[in-house]
Amino acid sequence: MYEVSSEYEVMYGNIINETIAYLEKNNQLKSLIVGISGGIDSALTVALANAVCKKTGTLLIGRSLPCVTNTPGENERAIAVGNAFFHDFKTVDIGQMLAAVESNMEATIFGTDGPVTYDAKVRQGNIKARLRMIQLFHLAHFHRGMVLSTDNFTELMLGFWTLHGDVGNFGMIQNLWKTEVYGLAKWIIGNRFDDIIDDGQKAESLQACINAVPTDGLGITASDFEQIFPEVHKEKNSAVAYGRIDEILIDYLNDSQYLDHPVVQKFLATQFKRDDPFNIDRKKILQS
Repeated sequence: MYEVSSEYEVMYGNIINETIAYLEKNNQLKSLIVGISGGIDSALTVALANAVCKKTGTLLIGRSLPCVTNTPGENERAIAVGNAFFHDFKTVDIGQMLAAVESNMEATIFGTDGPVTYDAKVRQGNIKARLRMIQLFHLAHFHRGMVLSTDNFTELMLGFWTLHGDVGNFGMIQNLWKTEVYGLAKWIIGNRFDDIIDDGQKAESLQACINAVPTDGLGITASDFEQIFPEVHKEKNSAVAYGRIDEILIDYLNDSQYLDHPVVQKFLATQFKRDDPFNIDRKKILQS
């Protein structure tokens, strides 16, 4: 059954232990690589990874990868998280990379002959996400590490991610609802968990990401909610707004309610992403 859990101590312990077990099994891995956006998902991932690295001695490497569409607030939060948690952290502006790629694309890709449309922004956003992953996987290869995913289960269900872009090697929070992401982050701060929150800088940087309006960092819209479910955009508390979205998804997945709801329609319309890559079954290829 699909549901939201509040067993945060259990979640925390299992995530840490499972990640440590994975690193012990794959002992050729010497580092964890995370892209920092200034949002709560990447901040929570980094906080959890920091606890793992303290226990294993693994190197924790982070990069903030902004370009012109990132807001000053996103950049400031990313830097604060980076300085608080990482062994190796840098900000690398990917604006020049983006410009170089765009200059070699067909002009029609971005609608340069007319107004910049929503679809054009999405296409450009997809390229930004893929450039971010190029940077992170390059680092992972150089430092004998793996890239951590920073997506959550709500985003997975809504297709709110870029194919062959915003995906890592290992997901610590991929199967947590967004409601649980907020809840676990708040629990960590509230318990001043020494494995993670051993100084005020860490707590403050994590809290700032909890308080922030969630965005995709790609400049497509001013918040996640404008793309997912505009009705909750009026809600000032982002955790409450995402709670409503999760509730609708869970009710649908459990009982097929809300079939005509915009959130459910987004889930249904993005199934192709969750099926990707789709490969024809070998039996069907060979059947006579």
